[in-house]
Amino acid sequence: MGLIVPKLQSSAVARNRLRRRLRELWRRELVGTVPSWDVVVRARRAAYQAPFGVLRDELLAWRQGAG
Repeated sequence: MGLIVPKLQSSAVARNRLRRRLRELWRRELVGTVPSWDVVVRARRAAYQAPFGVLRDELLAWRQGAG
């Protein structure tokens, strides 16, 4: 999985936090459940403020639609 977390006037701390949260969601929820795909996730501006549960729901909704 590749992550694209654009600056969008956010600090390095905010970008790294979002990157860690997305990686953890991928590890917890999707590793082993998706076929051997190359996936790139691009975070949008709203992702910086989104709670962990919302990020999880969005990622799982993508998985349901992609499978």
